[in-house]
Amino acid sequence: MALEATHRSILVTGGAGFIGSAVCRALVREGRRVLNLDALTYAGTLSSLAEIEGAANYRFVQGDVGDAGLLAELFESFKPDAVMHLAAESHVDRSIGASAQFITTNIVATHTLVEAARRYCDGLQSDVRDRFRFLHVSTDEVFGSLDETGAFTEATRYDPRSPYSASKAASDHLVRAWAHTYGLPVLISNCSNNYGPYQFPEKFIPNMIVKALNGEALPVYGDGGNVRDWLFVKDHVDALLAMLERGKVGETYAVGGRSERTNIDVAKQILALTTELTPQSGASRAQIAFVADRPGHDRRYAIDCSKIERELGWRADVDFESGLRRTVEWYIARRDWWAPLYRGERLGLGAAG
Repeated sequence: MALEATHRSILVTGGAGFIGSAVCRALVREGRRVLNLDALTYAGTLSSLAEIEGAANYRFVQGDVGDAGLLAELFESFKPDAVMHLAAESHVDRSIGASAQFITTNIVATHTLVEAARRYCDGLQSDVRDRFRFLHVSTDEVFGSLDETGAFTEATRYDPRSPYSASKAASDHLVRAWAHTYGLPVLISNCSNNYGPYQFPEKFIPNMIVKALNGEALPVYGDGGNVRDWLFVKDHVDALLAMLERGKVGETYAVGGRSERTNIDVAKQILALTTELTPQSGASRAQIAFVADRPGHDRRYAIDCSKIERELGWRADVDFESGLRRTVEWYIARRDWWAPLYRGERLGLGAAG
């Protein structure tokens, strides 16, 4: 469904990350003005933005979203009519071994950003203020773990189980509090697991692909029976833009792909695809290896995305099998992108910090 682009100047935080870079590329292609603020931590890379870096309607600023002075300057100079807040520490494994940065980035910096947005919004003329939106992008992990049946909805009680999900839950509550107390016009999304091109190779699907291509063992936690609902990144971007343009202020939207798969099944599919598509690589020698489970590993996630489908007309377009094939094909073709980032292991289960 075509969108009427009410919001023409958008401040994107975390726009050099996986989902953020996909958002930036989509907005720039649509002709909107984009200011991308990213600290370029380990998972942020400008190579994900190469196709738009020279665009006249795109600007990148390297900086910390928790820097109040920088935020005030950017709000004043760029004058956005929307903020899309994607900057976050997002890897569960890392949060278990080094939680402090998750608290700083996901909670403290989000507080700094909503305060900056509030001050900016309060100074706008009424017609411009009525158009302003603050879209906070969160995760389904804030809801905890499901049994074998059921699905998360916008009304599901929060029950975070990891330092990462606890920090994102706190950021959601901050954004809602600023809406309730100060009238900041917010929207919140809680999405399922994303996958697709440009995802940092430490994450599950690209990690499996890269290891298969290198002929390495594919490490699967526990018995491999943990279930995730997979969402192709382009579908997620389309959902966020639908929220931005048609979402009701103050509402939360759960976004999922209706594609539940166990981790072991995903690993097997990846191994089969890489073997089929690159018989000359090491994929045929790669093997799935079960490893010690992650502490507190949530068993199952699933999203009921009926609300966004019904109210905003969005629906996931890419089924998991075709999306996974496209993703594997991309990583095969783009070794130049992932090879400099690949460290050979999933990180984050070391000493607590």
